[in-house]
Amino acid sequence: MKLTHALVILLCFYVGCEPTNRQADSPPITDQPATTDQPTEQAEPTQSDERQSPVQEATPPSPPIVAAARDQIGKTTIYDAAYVGLEYPNGDVPIERGVCTDVVIRAFRDAQGVDLQKLVHEDMKANFAKYPTIWGLTRPDKNIDHRRVPNLQTYFARRGYELTTSREASNFQPGDLVTCTVGGNRPHIMVVSDKTTVSGVPLIIHNIGRGTVEEDRLFAFPITGHYRVRVANDNPSD
Repeated sequence: MKLTHALVILLCFYVGCEPTNRQADSPPITDQPATTDQPTEQAEPTQSDERQSPVQEATPPSPPIVAAARDQIGKTTIYDAAYVGLEYPNGDVPIERGVCTDVVIRAFRDAQGVDLQKLVHEDMKANFAKYPTIWGLTRPDKNIDHRRVPNLQTYFARRGYELTTSREASNFQPGDLVTCTVGGNRPHIMVVSDKTTVSGVPLIIHNIGRGTVEEDRLFAFPITGHYRVRVANDNPSD
């Protein structure tokens, strides 16, 4: 017994009998999952999980007129009302500049292949007395007639595109055209967007002085006209 006790004392002297704080190379077996810095593999969702997950509906494409008007944002950055000699038909000023009517003209040309320059000019040649004479003209001018809001209003009304004006947001559809007066009595035209405010008021796409933009200004000005163009209608009233 004494000999065994002596051997134990010697062993403790050379090896050490105090417990160490150094962790073992392998973690102890435990019922709790081990925590590591590596991402854990996610379990595949069950059919029940998939049914409970929210489904994000696909956003429908914008109507062609709206998409073509919106495409001008960032391209037309200058408001320029200068008189310019244009090619005919399908004449246009440089894309970086223009006025409110150019947004509409380009949108219909790009989206529907409709050339308002040609249509307005031909109708004015045949029915000049039906159009406003506020510019003192005695005959049509293919360079500028279609770029004037009152002439577009007259053309659209003669085609049967005119709707009753209102300030009710639900009466406006994407692609509608709205005319108004700005700065007192200056005529202006806008394209109704398919985007709305949180309260449901449609945005509009227009060029009011700083290039083509899309913004919440449908009811910012007195509305003078509301038009819904049906491209297939080619028979203006007399």
